[in-house]
Amino acid sequence: MTLGPHPSTTRSVRVLTVDDQVLFRRVARDVIDATPGFEMIGEAASGAEGLEAVERLSPDLVLLDVRMPGINGIEVARQLAARHPDLAVVLISIEERIDVPSAAQLETVPLVRKQEFGPRLLKRLWADHGR
Repeated sequence: MTLGPHPSTTRSVRVLTVDDQVLFRRVARDVIDATPGFEMIGEAASGAEGLEAVERLSPDLVLLDVRMPGINGIEVARQLAARHPDLAVVLISIEERIDVPSAAQLETVPLVRKQEFGPRLLKRLWADHGR
């Protein structure tokens, strides 16, 4: 008797969204839910909440708003790069360019516009920057 190939044991990409705007968090959830192979595991409304959620939830990918009150996304990305170098972090902004001096330290972190965020972009970001 010949056995066939083993079933695939791939798991979904676990995504955390960190954004102070509830509307974008809803949009991100809808996009992630509509994208096969991705799973929304949590949301955070501030940079501090995002840092805590990363420790608690161990996501594979963090979608991180640039401009938030308190700890901004650039600083959160910097801290995440230091603590979790294998974590895929994507900065998201409504703006096309970010003129923040510390952003230059994050040249390996992609920046995408919220207006362009969708399933195709999510898959491409993971293919280009995921583990």
